[in-house]
Amino acid sequence: PLPPPKHVKLRRGDRPFWNAIVTARPRDTWTDSDLCLAASLARCQADIETLQALVDDEGFLIEGKPHPACELLEKATRRALAITRAIAVNTVATVGRRADIANGAELERQARADAADDDLIPGLTLIK
Repeated sequence: PLPPPKHVKLRRGDRPFWNAIVTARPRDTWTDSDLCLAASLARCQADIETLQALVDDEGFLIEGKPHPACELLEKATRRALAITRAIAVNTVATVGRRADIANGAELERQARADAADDDLIPGLTLIK
């Protein structure tokens, strides 16, 4: 994966998200501005995981009221979706329209079925 710009700091927990984000597009399509937003998205996604773990551990309700982390989780999720669209790493930008994805999924199923019937691939076991 591309490294973040020198002036951008990532926390240890941000790095897996950073790697996933910057490999979603070809390397030569990233600008420094995009990489700054990618870092914000990586930090946001790491924060979402932290907040979700807190809600999972402590429960959705505390004394009959929504956990305070739930509101933060909602805001962070909205921010992540907005940044994802802004830097074009969402599914439509990276994979294509729903129809394209469905066509690709059908081709994948057909290829798996063809491979299961192919005696040239020894030991291939497909789980359906």
